[in-house]
Amino acid sequence: MEVVYITIGVSVIIAIFFLIIFIKAIKSGQYEDTYTPSVRMLFDDELVNDKNKEHN
Repeated sequence: MEVVYITIGVSVIIAIFFLIIFIKAIKSGQYEDTYTPSVRMLFDDELVNDKNKEHN
């Protein structure tokens, strides 16, 4: 039964640790730009083609 108490205590500590990391990520602005990553793959080919034209 003591193992269950230790496991619960450790899991609460880990959960608090991840909550603190998540809050720091939100405050640093990591989740502000949700549009650009979804369209970045659409514009990669244009950037590669432009670089190839410059070398030729």
